[in-house]
Amino acid sequence: MNINPVLPINRLLDALARMDRGICARLADIAGDLWHRLDRRHGRIVHSNLRRAFGDELNDSEREKLCRAVFRNLARVILEFPFLRVLDRRVDEFMCFEGYEHVVQARAKGKGVLIMASHFGNWEMMSLGCSYRCTPFSVVVRPLDNRVLDELVNDIRSAGGNRIVPKKGSIREVLRILRRGELVALLVDQNVDWYDGVFVPFFRDIACTNKALAVLALRTGAPVVPIHNFRRPDGKYQVVIEPELELIRTGDTTSDIEENTALFNRVIEGYVRRYPEQWFWVHQRWKTRPWQPWPKGRE
Repeated sequence: MNINPVLPINRLLDALARMDRGICARLADIAGDLWHRLDRRHGRIVHSNLRRAFGDELNDSEREKLCRAVFRNLARVILEFPFLRVLDRRVDEFMCFEGYEHVVQARAKGKGVLIMASHFGNWEMMSLGCSYRCTPFSVVVRPLDNRVLDELVNDIRSAGGNRIVPKKGSIREVLRILRRGELVALLVDQNVDWYDGVFVPFFRDIACTNKALAVLALRTGAPVVPIHNFRRPDGKYQVVIEPELELIRTGDTTSDIEENTALFNRVIEGYVRRYPEQWFWVHQRWKTRPWQPWPKGRE
């Protein structure tokens, strides 16, 4: 007899979703502190990223305090995952929304809408919450390595009507979505290989940044609407949909891709500076450097 491995996991998630939010927050602080103490590899990555980003703006004590807060935040995001299973009937308990009129205005142009997102706040809850309170959209993501977990997570991600688009070979599908006048979200705040990105400023250094959003926007004329969320002191997430970005269009395609990608980085940096503990600092954002050799297998 074949047993679907996702079913018992879902039952466990449903049980955990009954946990009190205050207890969840306290457990996250304990788990985050333990994670911070034991995971030295990711601790070094966070410290390295913070030094690169803030330089002398933070002393050693401030950087260590922020590093600890980063792990607490990530633990909170993970422990909140079961709540996604019941978010359809509890969304107003967890989230507030502002700025949806900017999506309506952008969509009225008839060219589809490119949603610029990042790994900030609780990005999974933001995406699902928007599908319940605003409008469903497609999301470009890299599939998880574990097939069972990928199926589980995607079932939850799409519960409100969102559609998952695998990242590999996604450009054609994104173009089809935009031609239908629909919305598609791209997360553009992580490191990419040099052949997929451009080197533009992010905080105090250049970072190899995915150029797909700029390429798509310039090619299709689809408006780019930034969206982010942050956890308020009361534990609720504030989802902020910003006005359409005014893109740079000089006619020089190479320059326009670079300048607009730099613009996207400035927007994301603005979020991170306001709530630095709520960004995904455990990722090696500045890993790819200029003049790296062509990777094996791509000759």
